[in-house]
Amino acid sequence: MKDLNQLLLNFEYKQNFKDEDFYVSNSNYYAFNLINSWPKWEKNFLNICGEKYSGKTHLSNIFLKKFKGIIIDANSFENKNLKEIKIYENVILDNLGQNVDERLIYSLFNIIDQDNKYLIINSLIPASEISFKLEDLRSRTRNCLVAKIDKPEDDLMFALILKNFSDRQITIDKKLINFIIKRVDRSYGKIFEFIYKIDEISLKRKKSIDFKIIKEVLRA
Repeated sequence: MKDLNQLLLNFEYKQNFKDEDFYVSNSNYYAFNLINSWPKWEKNFLNICGEKYSGKTHLSNIFLKKFKGIIIDANSFENKNLKEIKIYENVILDNLGQNVDERLIYSLFNIIDQDNKYLIINSLIPASEISFKLEDLRSRTRNCLVAKIDKPEDDLMFALILKNFSDRQITIDKKLINFIIKRVDRSYGKIFEFIYKIDEISLKRKKSIDFKIIKEVLRA
């Protein structure tokens, strides 16, 4: 197990975007390496995709801390944002999905291209697989460099579980963590949900976490 100083993101209940808190594994190495190698990219458009809680926002904040820029949520993207980005070399478009103003997003791509800026797109699935109605936008998304964050392997799951219990001031035995890893769904969201439920039960009953509580949540 890697040094705990490398542990990955905290979830929404406690946002912590320090570089040293990101646990690098095979699942996210490519995305992490690209973020830190800017501007030595093959293209000016980078699409980081992965399920919720996989670390996309954490990576974005690491990038902004190092290289500066602006982050805008795709769901609230407006005309005024096209003017705001003029002064920035780096733009991050967060939460890109199907329900967006496609013409505005397409205009964003054009501005990035024309002004030789850099665009990082965060999405749950590759942007090229989103069913946009605007053909020009679909064409643009196919020209992105894609870094997919895969499902967590055992060492990353261990880090996630240990760090999130630690953030809740909960000490848990390594045997219990290994027991959880073998049985919980290999999903960032499911890991978060599982820890939340265990913590909730432990607090209500005023009992430390043990195999009985873990098995109860697993059955549920």
